[in-house]
Amino acid sequence: MQSKKMGFNTVCTHYGEIEDTQFQGAISPIYLSTSYAFDNVDTKRYPRYFNTPNQESLCKKIAKLEHGEAALIFGSGMAAVSTTLFAFLKHGDHIVLQRNIYGGTANLVNEEFDKHGIEYTYVDVTNAETVSKAIKKNTKVLYIETPSNPLLSVIDIEAIANTGKKHNILTVIDNTFASPVNQNPILMGIDIVIHSATKYLGGHSDILAGAVVASEEHMDTIFQVAKNFGGSLSDFTVWMLERSIKTLGIRVKQQNQNAQEMAEWLQNHSDIDQVYYPGLPSHPDHAIAKKQMRGYGGMLSFELQPGLDASKFQAQLSLIKSSMSLAGVESTILSPTLTSHALLSEQERADQGIKDGLLRFSVGIEEVEDLKQDITAALEVLKKEYA
Repeated sequence: MQSKKMGFNTVCTHYGEIEDTQFQGAISPIYLSTSYAFDNVDTKRYPRYFNTPNQESLCKKIAKLEHGEAALIFGSGMAAVSTTLFAFLKHGDHIVLQRNIYGGTANLVNEEFDKHGIEYTYVDVTNAETVSKAIKKNTKVLYIETPSNPLLSVIDIEAIANTGKKHNILTVIDNTFASPVNQNPILMGIDIVIHSATKYLGGHSDILAGAVVASEEHMDTIFQVAKNFGGSLSDFTVWMLERSIKTLGIRVKQQNQNAQEMAEWLQNHSDIDQVYYPGLPSHPDHAIAKKQMRGYGGMLSFELQPGLDASKFQAQLSLIKSSMSLAGVESTILSPTLTSHALLSEQERADQGIKDGLLRFSVGIEEVEDLKQDITAALEVLKKEYA
């Protein structure tokens, strides 16, 4: 089934699947071979060239979900980010980046770009004038992430795309937190979309992967670097990722709903000082999120009232697990200071508004009342210590 009129969940389930012609199995067969025929075939298949049968079929599905012409899948989200950026940046080039981006991406830029003579500038991308002023004659890429990690800032995607077109520079977005369920940046004019497929595309906390979606032309440029960097994905993981994407739509829809309810509950809780979630009218970027997102995502962050220790609170949770990652069907929580943004300096975190007591809450698909009870019980134990 390759109809252009497929609905989202049908694309997730069927688009690009490999037909089992021999046994008529209901799911795509898995091809684990690392060696394929060379003579008398049109396609020279080799795992590092991203063109094994399972790799090709999954790329078609992801490209379709993001309304792009082509896609590539990588061994991690950072492999996708680094390969994409080095495909379009060389010595003497310049990139403008959103200030509050994922710590791993910021660390890549801070640690590696100077070695290669690539200039970079972090700016507040919510201000169009600031972005335009940061663009130089040698600027090649404008990079954003929305919603951002971990404060869920929302950037006007169409405005960024228009700025890129005005200055003839490439626009790249990390769309991990939104997922294709909630927004499709290519439809808003963005050139390249990146995902840490470990997160919502995978959704079960059991695979590591990344994905990039773009035009055929841009993807060919990325491929030329990707085959040299060697960040391809094993076919078993590819097969597991395809399996996971089948339920992407229904998983994220439930996570959207749960996160909205949890954010509203936390915002009204006497022991919570601040909640960051774009679905709340109180969020400074709510209007933008409402304009460009179909759902507000399963991620939120919050801070406890002063005097309540965030680390001790985490330790008292039983249902909600402390975890380095996010976006699984199970709810997880972490301290960005100790995990996702640990590679940044204390001052760099402060510049992004990341306090040591901030907690990032990845809301899963559990019953919301159970999540509320878990948080309530942890807070009660914590408050008894201070009584």
